Amino acid sequence: MTNQDRVAVVTGAASGIGAATALQLAREGFQVACLDRDEGGLDRTLHALGPGHRPFALDLCDEQAVAAVFAEIARWHGRIDGLATCAGVVDTTAFDDLSVARLRQLLEVNLLATFSVVQHSVPLMRAGGHICTVASVAGIRGGGLAGTLGYATSKGAVITLSKGLARELGPRGLTVNCVAPAVIRTPMLDDTTRVAGKLEQLHGMTALRREGRAEEAAEVIAWLLSGKASFVSGTTIAVDGGLAML
Repeated sequence: MTNQDRVAVVTGAASGIGAATALQLAREGFQVACLDRDEGGLDRTLHALGPGHRPFALDLCDEQAVAAVFAEIARWHGRIDGLATCAGVVDTTAFDDLSVARLRQLLEVNLLATFSVVQHSVPLMRAGGHICTVASVAGIRGGGLAGTLGYATSKGAVITLSKGLARELGPRGLTVNCVAPAVIRTPMLDDTTRVAGKLEQLHGMTALRREGRAEEAAEVIAWLLSGKASFVSGTTIAVDGGLAML
């Protein structure tokens, strides 16, 4: 099967890494289902993609809405060949101010919604399908950059989830990998670097002494979904300019 025959689903497709991933997959010939709660952002993404792709506006934490969207994707093409779970939220709350309610919300969006999307995708995937989750270097380091304890916990859980999914789904012929970005120019980075000097500090922590572009993360995700990484599964790739190794 060529990429021109394949269908990809991208969550968080309205902006940032999700939008860049949808565009990269479309360039490679995938027909892309773009999921996000931001209808205006989805419109902009679909305008950039051109014809042949579909937007789906929904709250990924609403299980009934997720089920309805995947039923529509099944009617649209009958299968899914690649899934990228780019949707997520960041949090900078300090430990002393972090409530159980806020931590629960972060886990709901970053972890449980990721699981829900995977669970609804797998019945539509054949052997040779590929899944790429999106965590964060915060989940590897335990925070200490911009996103703090709650965010790091939720993204660390995504990394663990991805490994478990790789074990569970490997016998079905599906690969599952995770991308862990850091210091990537997205609206999320804008939100966490408003303090003077913070962005420069993060630049200095990378081996390349710069921030990355959303397109650079999208290239890695697209590679994992393309079939070129057919014997790569259960791994987490840091897309961080060398920050996590320092």
